[in-house]
Amino acid sequence: MATKNKKPRGKIDLLEMSDIERTKFMEKIKLSLRQSISEVKLWRTLLQYESITINGHVVFSEDGPLKGLVMQKGDL
Repeated sequence: MATKNKKPRGKIDLLEMSDIERTKFMEKIKLSLRQSISEVKLWRTLLQYESITINGHVVFSEDGPLKGLVMQKGDL
């Protein structure tokens, strides 16, 4: 399993970071949270329907995996 090979992350002390480093770190965390929230909202919406069709192509069905749908950073 890939999770066993990961090294434990050290704790980060925001007070020891410079203002620029802290700002970049916080922006990275905010972006990650936004992406996670968008993904959760997408899955919640998908699970409400048996199938979703876009331009005649089934992109989601209860019986199969999600295919043919891509979200990019600009779509958030």
